Amino acid sequence: MSHKSLKCILGLILASALTTGAQADPVKIGWTAWSDAEFITKLAERVIVDEMGQEVELIQTDIAPQYQGLASGDIDMMLMSWLPGTHEDYMESVGADVVNLGILYGYARLGWAVPAYVPEDELGSIADLKNDEIRERLDGTITGIDPGAGLTRLSEEALETYGLDGYELQISSGAGMTAALQRAIDRDEWIVVTGWSPHWKFGAHELRYLEDPEEALGSYERVHALARKGFYEENPEVALMISRMSLPLDSLQEYMYFAQENSYEEAVARFIEENPQHVAYWVSGELD
Repeated sequence: MSHKSLKCILGLILASALTTGAQADPVKIGWTAWSDAEFITKLAERVIVDEMGQEVELIQTDIAPQYQGLASGDIDMMLMSWLPGTHEDYMESVGADVVNLGILYGYARLGWAVPAYVPEDELGSIADLKNDEIRERLDGTITGIDPGAGLTRLSEEALETYGLDGYELQISSGAGMTAALQRAIDRDEWIVVTGWSPHWKFGAHELRYLEDPEEALGSYERVHALARKGFYEENPEVALMISRMSLPLDSLQEYMYFAQENSYEEAVARFIEENPQHVAYWVSGELD
């Protein structure tokens, strides 16, 4: 065998080994236990595994470490970047080191919400919280979520913007916030919670957002998928699938509520069964 032939064979073996190794590496997707993020992330996982034959590793952590993980290359993707306002500070920090794969859904928003039975003529706006009687009725508490969330940062700023002295933003978690909301509703008590859409709680309860005339909590947002630099070049099939993935907000919220009443796995299975044309387009990019 000639030296040239041996060199060619060794090159083919090396290329094959590298290709096999790349295919064996799971797609690492970061996520936080927010209801919209859990549904969209587990839906993406099932499509990648079942329709594309690739393995997925879900990495649950707070939102700040996800941005850091993308920038450092420790995770491949995250499907929960709220822009332009909510995660603006994170993007200012790592935006040059991540790649935007596109919008997953629009018309998302943040706000402070109350049960519908709270009289709107008494508490219809965040500014109304300055009333001493209302502050006493609420025990000076705004029920929040996890400390690393953009909603938490904006809510802390809203307290200053509206001059809400005597109030405390109670740091908790998404689950803690919804549990407190449920307790208050069961007792027909007043409560103000930090909220966002889409969220299953708007399907479970009659709620409304308080008006925010100062727009301290921002306006409508878009939720984007982000990837680490180099992921598209290494795995263009998955990157392109995610870039085509999009859901209407109302549909997303419907499946999130189903997930809360059943499980996220059942909700994902139901979505795939009821929307085969969406999944087919996400995977192939071809319209029937």
